[in-house]
Amino acid sequence: MSGAVDVQDLRRVFGSVVAVDGASWSADPGTVTAVLGPNGAGKTTTVECLEGLVRPTSGRVRVLGVDPWRSPAEHRARVGVMLQDGGLATTVRPLPLLHHLASLQAAPRDVDALARRLGIDGFARTTVRRMSGGQRQRVALAAALVGSPDVLFLDEPTAGLDPHARREVWDVVREESERGACVVVTTHSFEEADRVAGRVVIMAAGRVVADGGLDEVRGGRSLEDVYFSLTGGAHR
Repeated sequence: MSGAVDVQDLRRVFGSVVAVDGASWSADPGTVTAVLGPNGAGKTTTVECLEGLVRPTSGRVRVLGVDPWRSPAEHRARVGVMLQDGGLATTVRPLPLLHHLASLQAAPRDVDALARRLGIDGFARTTVRRMSGGQRQRVALAAALVGSPDVLFLDEPTAGLDPHARREVWDVVREESERGACVVVTTHSFEEADRVAGRVVIMAAGRVVADGGLDEVRGGRSLEDVYFSLTGGAHR
């Protein structure tokens, strides 16, 4: 494998639980890869290994050719991470937080323009702890984007968003891939995968059960039908 993101024979065990069992897949620059799977499939653990938050039990993961567990600061600056929950300071307002994050980056985005694009300026005087779930999602996405990263890991980026905001996020994700970033999205939404992904990885019981281009994986069927046939009917 030689993608921006490489997973080779990844295995991660927590006590007696095998969370990931020999998973292999890759994602290239300029693409959006959707990782789908029911709860317990291993998708979040896989991405946490790629983010450097969890150490693999065996196998290998690489992000931009580097082991994320041992990556230096300059490498981490090239990777944007949006967690499904948490990761944001709760006592601050969004714009000071984003300006602070931008000040740490070599090539930051225009924070004010990014805030307007994601609708953050509409609740700019609210501290993170008092925001709704959807508002926190927007701030977390902005925090992942502010450094213009080469690789983006987005964990359910549209959870809790209304239809208009969801469409806006999809547009932003597509624009990131068009500028050359490798975007990896974990999602439970078949519509989201259909709308933004060029590549799909479906996981079940810690293993990759399908991996390829969106049309290749679908094989003339709906993505939902393929998903349910491969995962035993579990959606979440």
